[in-house]
Amino acid sequence: MGTIAPNHPTLRELTRVSARIGCLSFGGPAGQIALMHREIVEERQWVDEEEYLQALNLCHLLPGPEAQQLATWIGWKFHGWKGGAIAGILFVIPGALVMLALSILYALAADLDWFAAIFLGIKAAVLAIIAQALLRIAGRALKTRAQRVLAVSAFTALFLFNAPFPAVVLGALAVGALIGRSRPDLLALKPAPCSETPEAAPWGATIKAVLVWLAIWAAPMAAVLAYLGPDHVMWDIGVFFSKLAVVTFGGAYAVLAYMAQEAVTGLGWLSGGEMADGLGLAETTPGPLIMVTQFVGFLAAFRAPEPFSPIMAGTLAAGLTTWVTFAPCFLWIFAMAPWMDRMQRAPALKGGLAAVTAAVVGVIANLGVWFALHVIFARVFRVTEGPLRINVPDLTTFDWRASLLAIGALVVVFRFNWSIPQTLLAAALGGMLLSGTVF
Repeated sequence: MGTIAPNHPTLRELTRVSARIGCLSFGGPAGQIALMHREIVEERQWVDEEEYLQALNLCHLLPGPEAQQLATWIGWKFHGWKGGAIAGILFVIPGALVMLALSILYALAADLDWFAAIFLGIKAAVLAIIAQALLRIAGRALKTRAQRVLAVSAFTALFLFNAPFPAVVLGALAVGALIGRSRPDLLALKPAPCSETPEAAPWGATIKAVLVWLAIWAAPMAAVLAYLGPDHVMWDIGVFFSKLAVVTFGGAYAVLAYMAQEAVTGLGWLSGGEMADGLGLAETTPGPLIMVTQFVGFLAAFRAPEPFSPIMAGTLAAGLTTWVTFAPCFLWIFAMAPWMDRMQRAPALKGGLAAVTAAVVGVIANLGVWFALHVIFARVFRVTEGPLRINVPDLTTFDWRASLLAIGALVVVFRFNWSIPQTLLAAALGGMLLSGTVF
């Protein structure tokens, strides 16, 4: 296990705090990372600032939702696999249950007018939460001019040129590795800790984690293959989202476009409008945004349920989707976390990870702008001019209600320092009032 922090939580304390984080983890990866920082670093001081950022760097390099992996790492640090499993699962369960309930309501064609009104307010509040998280993370990660240049470069590459997210991460990693070797001061890197008796490479722990979690990952797929066969939609769902789990670098946003294209056009599981609705549901539930995969899997099986009832098929598919999406996250963390101490002694790797952290500030800024455009305007289209690929809003679709709610959320977050639950609840009520759905 990793180095024990001065404030070492018991397993019960870890479980209680992990459950709290799982229930309050609204606002996408930026809000979730900020929430964990406040709970784990600032208030309880279980992990110091530098180690938290180093773990976050590692999670940004791995496939899957970085916030959930960071929660898993925190549990692993103090209580090994048991702690990691508890923290990681509790981060996912609340959002998974809420998303399943909303998917069932959606599939049964319930009256969604009040849903839309609530979403209007909550999505506006998420803008404020992302802005707050962006400023906090930027304040910690951008200490030098080189780090600020990396952040601006990442934002420019994504917003103006629609660069692939993995390319942005790998580019920052390469630049940071060079700087880390030659000019570590440009990235505010501290000297590597000295070790008179370096620990043995933890190959055994890594190999064990890979073998065990590969088996756990594959177990439900083996059951589907045995009982339903490779031609059933459940098998297609498991295979598709297993592949997705391997290529989801940098969080959900990096892979949402690919998932939407394949699920809508390639596989025909749902329409483009339904995909947008699912994303709206995921944005307003706790847990990782990649939970939208559960909505897609539910509808796919709901519409081809044999030999189950539609609700049963959808529920099973939602469980399978969640399993194959998140089981790999435990594999990556349990396999890589034992190497954290060695990573701290590698100047090139430290430089690469520090550069990735700086670039991620630009990534979050890009996501914030993208999200703001889609909340405040009903239609956004892409303009292509040479190498430029810019999202431009249709000004005639300006939504004054969303803008008003967003301004109000910014005021209560920055002026009055409201908590995330308070802000979301007030925004939801505001959305219902402005939409006339309260009475």
